[in-house]
Amino acid sequence: MTHFCRVVDVTDEGGRVVEPLWLGRAEGVHRQLRTQLPADYAGRLAQVFANGGRLAVAADGEAVAGVALWRLVENTYEGRRLYVDDLVTDEAQRSRGVGKALLGHLEEKARRLDCDVLALDSGAQRAAAHKFYFREGMHIPGFCFRKNLK
Repeated sequence: MTHFCRVVDVTDEGGRVVEPLWLGRAEGVHRQLRTQLPADYAGRLAQVFANGGRLAVAADGEAVAGVALWRLVENTYEGRRLYVDDLVTDEAQRSRGVGKALLGHLEEKARRLDCDVLALDSGAQRAAAHKFYFREGMHIPGFCFRKNLK
């Protein structure tokens, strides 16, 4: 079943919170993906925004149905990319078009910002999310390697 929702930019392109009410409402859905977020959600996101992160939410009436945290990255192998740190749909709203609405919003934003690429990483265990990304025209260009430092 497709569900219509509107996408609200919580931050402006400079990282300032322009929709503080929606920032507060985003926390519960955002924690469904990022359970390790600290108790001071707004404080942590303020740090992320200060370092280039931007936030949008899919609004279903007065509730948050999905969250997208993204940033612009310039690199040597892709040029300008809109990178999605977090993309999560509320568990009760999955497979209803919320993720598609958020991803469409981000793609439109990426085109408007003259990006060459829209990219994200997804945990290897998230098979249902991977099916969605493939349906939306995304592909896997390589491996992501990391070494934990903390």
